[in-house]
Amino acid sequence: MSKRQASLSDKFELDDRRQLLSGTQAIVRLALMQKARDRAAGLDTAGFVTGYRGSPIATIESAFAAAGDIPPRNDILFQPAINEDLAATAIWGSQQAELRGEGKFDGVFAIWYGKGPGVDRSGDAFRHANHAGTSKHGGVIALMGDDHTCESSTSAHQSEFAFVDAMIPILNPAGVQEILDYGLYGFALSRYAGVWTGIKCVKDNVESTATVDGSLDRITIHAPSATECPLPDGGLNIRLGDTPVAKEARLHDWKRSAIQAFVRSNRLDRVIFDGGTRPAIGIVTTGKSYLDTRAALAALGIDETRAARLGLALYKVAMTWPLEPAGLAEFASGLDLIVVVEEKRSLIETQLKEQLYELQHRPRVVGKRDEHGAWLFPPQGTLDPLDIALAIGTRILERKGDAGLSAAVTQLHALKSDRPTEPEAFTRTAYFCAGCPHNSSTVVPAGSRAYAGIGCHYMAQWMDRATEGFTQMGGEGANWIGEAPFSKRGHVFQNIGDGTYVHSGSLAIRAAVAAKTTMTFKLLYNDAVAMTGGQHLDGGLTAQQMAAQMLAEGVGRLDIVTDEPGKFRRGDLPGGVRVHHRRDLDTVQRELAGVQGVTVLIYDQTCAAEKRRRWKRGTLISPNRRVFINPLVCEGCGDCGRKSNCVAVLPLETPFGRKREIDQSQCNKDFSCVEGFCPSFVTLDGATPRRNAHANAVDTAGHHLASARAIEPEPAGPALDRPFAVLVTGVGGTGVVTVSAVLAQAAHIAGLGFGSIDVTGIAQKGGAVACHLRIAQRTQDITAIRVGVADADLILGGDLVVTASNKILETIRRDHTTVVHATSELVTGGFTRDPGLMVPGARLASAIAERVGRGALVAVDAHAAAVDAFGDSLYANMILLGVAAQKNAMPIPALAIERAIQLNGAAAETNIAAFRLGRELGARKPANSAAQRSADRTPAGTPVAGELETIVAIRSAFLEEYQDAALAQRYRRRIEALGSLEATRSPGHSGLTEAAARGYFKLLAYKDEYEVARLQTDATLERLMAAKFEGVQRIFYHLAPPIFARRDPRTGEPRKWRFGPWLRPLLKILAKGKALRGTPWDPFGYTAERKLERRMISEFEALLDEIGKRLSPETHAAAVALAALPEDIRGFGHIKRENCEAAKRREAQLLVTLRQPQRPSERRPAAE
Repeated sequence: MSKRQASLSDKFELDDRRQLLSGTQAIVRLALMQKARDRAAGLDTAGFVTGYRGSPIATIESAFAAAGDIPPRNDILFQPAINEDLAATAIWGSQQAELRGEGKFDGVFAIWYGKGPGVDRSGDAFRHANHAGTSKHGGVIALMGDDHTCESSTSAHQSEFAFVDAMIPILNPAGVQEILDYGLYGFALSRYAGVWTGIKCVKDNVESTATVDGSLDRITIHAPSATECPLPDGGLNIRLGDTPVAKEARLHDWKRSAIQAFVRSNRLDRVIFDGGTRPAIGIVTTGKSYLDTRAALAALGIDETRAARLGLALYKVAMTWPLEPAGLAEFASGLDLIVVVEEKRSLIETQLKEQLYELQHRPRVVGKRDEHGAWLFPPQGTLDPLDIALAIGTRILERKGDAGLSAAVTQLHALKSDRPTEPEAFTRTAYFCAGCPHNSSTVVPAGSRAYAGIGCHYMAQWMDRATEGFTQMGGEGANWIGEAPFSKRGHVFQNIGDGTYVHSGSLAIRAAVAAKTTMTFKLLYNDAVAMTGGQHLDGGLTAQQMAAQMLAEGVGRLDIVTDEPGKFRRGDLPGGVRVHHRRDLDTVQRELAGVQGVTVLIYDQTCAAEKRRRWKRGTLISPNRRVFINPLVCEGCGDCGRKSNCVAVLPLETPFGRKREIDQSQCNKDFSCVEGFCPSFVTLDGATPRRNAHANAVDTAGHHLASARAIEPEPAGPALDRPFAVLVTGVGGTGVVTVSAVLAQAAHIAGLGFGSIDVTGIAQKGGAVACHLRIAQRTQDITAIRVGVADADLILGGDLVVTASNKILETIRRDHTTVVHATSELVTGGFTRDPGLMVPGARLASAIAERVGRGALVAVDAHAAAVDAFGDSLYANMILLGVAAQKNAMPIPALAIERAIQLNGAAAETNIAAFRLGRELGARKPANSAAQRSADRTPAGTPVAGELETIVAIRSAFLEEYQDAALAQRYRRRIEALGSLEATRSPGHSGLTEAAARGYFKLLAYKDEYEVARLQTDATLERLMAAKFEGVQRIFYHLAPPIFARRDPRTGEPRKWRFGPWLRPLLKILAKGKALRGTPWDPFGYTAERKLERRMISEFEALLDEIGKRLSPETHAAAVALAALPEDIRGFGHIKRENCEAAKRREAQLLVTLRQPQRPSERRPAAE
C-alpha cells in the first residue's frame, strides 16, 4: 500500500492526477480544467458559475470559497444568484458576450446550478436560452440537483422532464469521476451543437467523495465529421437577428441529430458486458442506477466472465435524453429481454421502446413494470441493489439453470425477508439547533394559526406550534390570499425566511397587500442561509432595509422583535417602526393580529449555527458566559425546555431523581433557558468547560500523547480483498461528517480507493445523520457507495437511537458486521416538550445486539469519556473511531488517520488525542454484557433500584441539613413503619416503601426561600461547578423574588431578574433563616405557595395512613402509584400549582381503586 504526502489544496492543483474530491469540489476543478484545456488549445476563455444553492448541491458555494483566489486567477467568476431563473438568464447573457464584437474573451463557458424546485421555476429561462443557443467557444452545462427520496425537500424531484421539455440534452454521471468527465464532454457538446447540456446531480454523485483521476488529458473529445453529421449554413451556435421560428426549426432539424452524433462519435454510451457468444438478456441502465446494478450483480456473484457464460449483457447510458439510437440498436440485436434499470419515472425505457418498435425481431422490454404489468422498479423513492439483484437473477434463472446463481438468489431472498419490520422503539427527528432563533420566533399566540415556510423553520410543523402547511419557495402567504375569502378565520401568521424573502418571497407580500388580505408575515431575519450551510444572505440586505422595502410596498404596520434591541438606532429605522425585546413577542403578535390588512413582524436574531461558525473564525466575539443549573435546586419540571425549546437542555439523572443540565458542547449561548420559572439557574462569567489530563496533555505535548504513540498492539485492520463498507451514524452537528471527511483523506493518504456519501437531510442539530463509506485497494473496485441491506462490514454508531433504527439495522449482516456504538442515551428534541421522555437505552442496545448475532459488538460510553477527557462531547465520535481502529475493524492505518486529522485542521491536536484515547479504550477488554452497559449508564451515586436503605439514608442526611434531626427522624419512622406493613400485608410485593420514601422526602424538603438560598451558597454547588468549569470569575443568580419581580402583563408570571455576586452574602444570611421555617415568625410561611406545601405534607401523611389500613395484594399497585404521586409535583410557583392539581386528579382516580379493589374472583376473564 503506497503512502503519499497530501494537503487539502491538492484538490485544485491541475498537475496532480490522483485527487480526493467531493462532487462539489469536482465542479470547481471542472471549471479550472476547462480553462486549462482551452488555454492548451490556444483559446482565451473565461468561466462564469452562477445559480442558487440547495440540497444536493448545497455546498457548491463553500467549495468555491475553499478554492480561494485560484478560480479568479484563471478568469473564472463565481457569482451566486438571488434565485435560479435569474441565474439562468445571466448564463444566457454570458453566451452573448462576444456576439457584438465587444467581448473580452474568445468565449465564456458557464455553469448553472440549482435543485429540483429551481429547475421547475426556471423553465421559461431554460427554454429561451437553449433555443437561442450557446457560444462557439463558450458553452453551458446546467447542474440539476435532484432529491429522489425527499430527504431535504418538500417534494421528491426528477428534473429530467423539465429539461426534455426545453430540449436540453441530459448526461447522467455515475460518480465523482464522471462529474469531471461528463462535465468536459458537456462543454464540448454545448459548443458543438449549440445547446445547453444538463448534468443530473443526486446525492450519490454530487454529495459523495471519491478518489479520482483529475488529469487534463484523461479524455479525448471528438467532434463528429461532416460526413457523420452535416451542419447547416451558419452553424448551430447563438447568433444575432435570429427568429423564434428559425430557432425552433434548427433545434428539431439539426441540433438533436448533432447531439446524438456527438454521443456516438465519443462512445459515451458503452457496452460493459457483451454477454458472450449468445447474449439473451440485456440490462440498460445509467448514473446511480448503474452503480446499484453493478452492486446487484456482485451480490449475485456475476462478473464479466460469469456474465458471458450466463448470456447477460450490460449497457451503460451516458446521455439519457435524447437517447442515441445506433448504439442501442446494436446492443439490442439478438436479445430476448431487456431490463431497464432507472430511478423515478421512465425516461430511457420509453425512448428505447419507441426506437425498437419498428424492428422485425425486437426483444421484450421491462423496467417500471414487469412482464405481467405489475411494478418491477417503481417510480417512487429510490432503487435498492437487493431488489435489482432479485429482479435480474430471477429472470436469468427462468431462461438458464445455474446452481451458484440459484443459491445466491435464495440467499438474497432470505436477507430481504430478514429485514427489520418491527416498529422502531424510538426515533430521532430533525430539530432546531440549540439557541436557534426559530425556537422563539415560530411561537404563535394561543388560538392562532401559522403557515410554515421554506427553511429550517419548516420544522416548526412538528413542534406543537399551531403551524401546518407550506407552499413552494417564494409562494409563502399567497395560499392565504386564495383561502381567506372562503374561511371563517380572519387572520393567519406566515413564516418566511430572509433568504426566501430575497429569493422571491417579497412578491408574495406585495400580492397580499394588493389583495387587501389580512395576515401577518413573520420575516425571520437570521443573517445567514442556514439550511444549506450558512451562506451569506444574498444582496446583503439589513433588517432596516427590509423594513423600508415592506413599508414602501404598503404594509399596514411593521414591528421588529429582537434579542438585541440596543443595536437598532431610531435614526436608522423608517418612521413608525417599533422595536421590541423578544420576551414581548406574544404581545406584539396579538396586536398585529388585530390590524386589518397586511402586517409584518421582522424577528431579528442571528442563526445559532452561524454564530458558532463566526466564533470559530474569530469574526464574532463569543459571550464570555456559561449557564449552569444547580441540580439540587432544579425540580425537573421542564419549564426551561418549554420556554427555550432548546436541545442543549438535557436530563440529568441524580440520586434525587431526574433534573436538568446544560450540554456545554451544544450550547450556543442564547440564554433563553434561564427564563424558565426556576431559581436553579446561575450564569458564570469567564467559565470554560474543564478538561482533564487527557486534554491538558494536548497543550503540553506531555504524558498522554507520548504514551499514546506506544499503544499496543498496533492495529492491522481487516484484509481488503473486496471493497469494505462502513456506516458512520449519529446526530447532526456532533462531528459525524467530520469523521467521514477524515477517513476519506486518510484513505487517500494511504493510497487506497475510497468513496463516501453523507446522508444528512435537513440542516439541523438533533436529526439523524448517516455517512456511507467504501474502502478498497483501487477506486475502480468500488461501485455503489451507499451501504445496502446486510452490506455493512463496520458500523460506527455515534448515537444509540440512530444506530438502532431500522434503516441502520437492516445494513447489518448477522454474524459478520462489527458494530462499535456509543451507549449514551441522548434525548431527542421531543424532550423540550415532554419532561418525562425516556430513551429506552436497554431496548435499543438489545435490538443492535440481536441483529449483530455472533459479529463483534463493542459498546462504549464515548460521550462520557469525551466530556471527562476534553470537556466536550463533540469528540465522542473520534473516540469511537479509535476504538474501531484498535479492534482491527478499520482497514485504514492509524497513522494515516492521524495525518488526515492534522490536515483537517479543526482542533487537530485534541481530535488526535481523542482518537488515541479511543485506541486505549479499544485495547482493554470490552464490557459487552447488558449488566455492565447498564452500569456504565448509571450516574455516580445513584441508588440501584431496590436498595431501600441507601435511598432512606441519603434522604435522611439531606433532611438534617435542610432542617434538623427531628425532621429526619420523622421521615425515617414513617418509612420504616410502612415498610413493615408492606412486608406483612402484601407479601411477595415490593415498591411501595421505596415509592413512599421518594415521595414523602419530596414533600418534606420543599424548596422555600431559605432552602434555595442554602443550596445556591452551599459548598456542594462549588464542587459541582468546579468539576464542570474552570476560570469562573463571577456568578450571577437568576431569580424572581415576589417583592421585586414584575409580572408579565399577559401571563401574570413573575419576570426573573439577574443578580450579581453581591447577592451571595445576603443569600447566606437568608439561608440561616431556616430555623424560622414552619413557625409563626416565618414571613414567607404565610404565602399561598408555602401554605400549599405544608398542606400537601399533612395530606400525604394521611394518605399513607389510609394506604397502611387498606393495603393488600389487591390494592398494592394502586398504593404504589399513590405513594409515587409527589414525584410528579415539580416546579415552583404556578408550575407547581398546576402539577399539584393534576396530581390531585390522579389521586382521586387511584383512591377509588384503593377503596374498592377488585378481588381475583371478581375480575373478568380475558377475552378468548
